[in-house]
Amino acid sequence: MSNAVEIRDLKVAFGPLLAVDDVSLQIAYGEVMTILGPNGAGKTTLVETLLGFRAPGSGTVRVHGLDPLRDHREVVIRTGALLQRGGVWFPMTPRQVLDLTATYYEAPRKTHELLSLLDLERCARTPWRRLSGGEQQRTLLALALLGRPRVLVLDEPTSSVDPEGRQVIRDIINAEKQRGCALLITTHELDEAERLADSLLVLHRGHEVASGTLLELAGEPEMIVEASGTIDPVGLATVLQCRVVLDGPRRVRCDVASSPERIADVNNFLTSAGLSLVSLRTRASLEERYLFLIGEVREMGDT
Repeated sequence: MSNAVEIRDLKVAFGPLLAVDDVSLQIAYGEVMTILGPNGAGKTTLVETLLGFRAPGSGTVRVHGLDPLRDHREVVIRTGALLQRGGVWFPMTPRQVLDLTATYYEAPRKTHELLSLLDLERCARTPWRRLSGGEQQRTLLALALLGRPRVLVLDEPTSSVDPEGRQVIRDIINAEKQRGCALLITTHELDEAERLADSLLVLHRGHEVASGTLLELAGEPEMIVEASGTIDPVGLATVLQCRVVLDGPRRVRCDVASSPERIADVNNFLTSAGLSLVSLRTRASLEERYLFLIGEVREMGDT
């Protein structure tokens, strides 16, 4: 079976500004891809082009093997989308808008099922303008799920959502993945990406900075040591026979793979210095790696 989503060498311009510049990606059915990047990175433009709301300047875009512009109606029917721009007519309630939108599909999910799934039953008869930000976001997600899509495009799905609502959305994303749906998620929330993504794409000013699995983006193995007090990096480097750099007042990064012997050496070194080990990790977190990649690109741009 072909991939659910395929983008090849995509460029999208607004006048002289290249909002998306030579970006490629593919998403299989049953895979979650997350796109990361600061404001202005091109995430929303890429999503709008994928859904056929913008024409690519060059390159190809396919969803279910279809052209989102030429086959727009078929793509829309088979693809669920939650976008930052858009909403519901103010007087309508979640129940009313789900009932109305359901008439566009041959075999939609039941309104009561989605209201229950997204914890919207208590506000099902509340006008849109009186819903909280989280309730509005969950209503938009219900609309995206209504047509039983094989591809879900979620632009900042947990924006304005409280912790309980976030867990509901995470559970839905995992359930849709298990159902064989392909999911493309954009977010600024790196902890959400780390929880949910099978693969990631990092954008900056329309350019691809990095892509791959969480493990691939984490970089080479290392020991990230945090202690109860200030660590002497020179002394620890001598013990471990590797490069050690400060990464904060009480944390260092050791350019060596972890092993039981090295962990014992770290513990002995800290104990002799009157310190205790607070934490030890073997790879950078997604947030650390993301900030490093974006910082590196910005430095290159300034030189």
